[in-house]
Amino acid sequence: MAISPPAAAAALAVVLAALCLLVAPAAGFYLPGVAPNDFDKKDLLPVKVNKLTSIKTQLPYSFYSLPFCKPDTIVDSAENLGEVLRGDRIENSPYVFEMREPQMCQIVCKISVGDKEAKFLKEKIEDEYRVNMILDNLPLVVPIQRVDQEGAYFYQHGFHVGAKGQYSGSKDEKYFIHNHLSFTVKYHRDELRDVSRIVAFEVKPYSVKHEYEGQWNDKKTRLTTCDPHAKRIITSSDSPQEVEAGKDIVFTYDVDFKESDIKWASRWDSYLLMTDDQIHWFSIVNSLMIVLFLSGMVAMIMLRTLYRDISKYNQLETQEEAQEETGWKLVHGDVFRPPANSDWLCVYVGTGVQFFGMMLVTMVFAVLGFLSPSNRGGLMTAMLLLWVFMGLLAGYSSSRLYKLFKGSEWKNITLRTAFTFPGSVFAIFFFLNILIWGQKSSGAVPFTTMFALVLLWFGISVPLVFVGSFLGFKKPAIEDPVKTNKIPRQVPEQAWYMNPIFSILIGGILPFGAVFIELFFILTSIWLHQFYYIFGFLFLVFLILIVTCAEISIVLCYFQLCSEDYLWWWRSYLTSGSSALYLFLYATFYFFTKLEITKFVSAVLYFGYMLIVSYSFFALTGTIGFYACFMFTRLIYSSVKIE
Repeated sequence: MAISPPAAAAALAVVLAALCLLVAPAAGFYLPGVAPNDFDKKDLLPVKVNKLTSIKTQLPYSFYSLPFCKPDTIVDSAENLGEVLRGDRIENSPYVFEMREPQMCQIVCKISVGDKEAKFLKEKIEDEYRVNMILDNLPLVVPIQRVDQEGAYFYQHGFHVGAKGQYSGSKDEKYFIHNHLSFTVKYHRDELRDVSRIVAFEVKPYSVKHEYEGQWNDKKTRLTTCDPHAKRIITSSDSPQEVEAGKDIVFTYDVDFKESDIKWASRWDSYLLMTDDQIHWFSIVNSLMIVLFLSGMVAMIMLRTLYRDISKYNQLETQEEAQEETGWKLVHGDVFRPPANSDWLCVYVGTGVQFFGMMLVTMVFAVLGFLSPSNRGGLMTAMLLLWVFMGLLAGYSSSRLYKLFKGSEWKNITLRTAFTFPGSVFAIFFFLNILIWGQKSSGAVPFTTMFALVLLWFGISVPLVFVGSFLGFKKPAIEDPVKTNKIPRQVPEQAWYMNPIFSILIGGILPFGAVFIELFFILTSIWLHQFYYIFGFLFLVFLILIVTCAEISIVLCYFQLCSEDYLWWWRSYLTSGSSALYLFLYATFYFFTKLEITKFVSAVLYFGYMLIVSYSFFALTGTIGFYACFMFTRLIYSSVKIE
């Protein structure tokens, strides 16, 4: 069937319009997630501190694990499940501002540094740890001037604990701590009610060797390096504070308030702005166009070829002609024969359905803006709870397939579905958690949280898998469109390109190609601690992934059946599932080319977590490919007349 140029142009225009409608609003669209706080002049603004993070070690630490100034009483903020799993540890701090009241060179405290503290500080500066703070639920950021655009900034999460450097005329490398913080709080003012809402929280850190007059008298001490009375402010780190045992460090801060035109509902927009948005757009559109045209070509080839095959088969008049025929119709008596290890296929199909349900619902909620960036840990909490409740679908789909294979021990298959994937992931997670705990990192999941996870698994997920299995097994078995012969036919010798391993590995390339660009941005967000909130793109890529997994599996399944090889069940799952292998290989490439991880424990954490991600991706893509082939084979064999 030929397509005219005007029709092709119209189709392309529709695709581009749909792309713009889907992606443009959802790239940074979100609902605020929390109610705004209105502040009157001189209202107290308490600053909270969060974990210390490093892209070099990936091991978070509590803020007060370093010798920083402490409030009289340290109070932990209640964290949700997602925050705890992320390693967030939110606590109060001695930094307290007054709304719209600028302060200059305020003393926080003086810390005497011992050998142990100096060593720990130097380690954290060497590993480029950053300090994270929160004001009115907004994270503290350091604005950095963009080189490519004048007057434009991108925002770095938190400020570095310190920096390495050398004194002029010396080659010895020294460690300097950022002990003076110059905060900027931007607010949007309501003229009618004379109240303000905070819309940005920024900082410029400096290292300053403070000097003072006379004896130390806590916050009443008169500093000579900066003085609010003499209007002497800090604008550089020309005389930095070195980290050295036996030396005192004086911590100070400035805070300035600036009125902004940014409204409270849009205050996250500047944080979520992608610094390389043009590359992102071009890459996504390019990938989408290639995949769409490739999918269109594949679909046309398949429809035309199948239409010709089915017409030819249905026109055969005699049994002699049918016997002389070769191709996919010849294996009709074996194509629905249950495969080897059919129990495990049911288990992994059930797991994939569980993943698919979780991903689809999460994506829809994210695109509609329900997963607000202000709700830290919300995405992880939502995914975890959805995974638990999708156990119902896992049990249902595995038992339906199991009954199709004439199985009778449905409780056995249910137990395997409920424990195989979650059990293996939990074992890896537990091992990694022990490593994190050994490093005394705040990223180690506490025992109570671990117990809560086990409770979710055994208390909700497992019973739901059983309920789903019971409902699925109680329904009548799915009937095959053709009868299966009692004696299996022999599979003829296959051409080299139809070798199972070769065709499976080839099949995984296209699904991986559809997602690897977005994968780069996701890995950058996770491991380089950058903001990621372009779920419109992600949802589009997810749809492309579904289409490509389905089509590549159908094409290779069709070629396999045409060469009279009816062992398609596992092959269909592994064909699209093999994209997980390419995902893990890409993660390895990313590790060696983009990350600066040097510690062995950090490397084990990276590969451990990426193994879990790849394993999950395998279950998801494999199941999509399997169901596509399942529906395809049922469709074509129900379309021909079998004598």
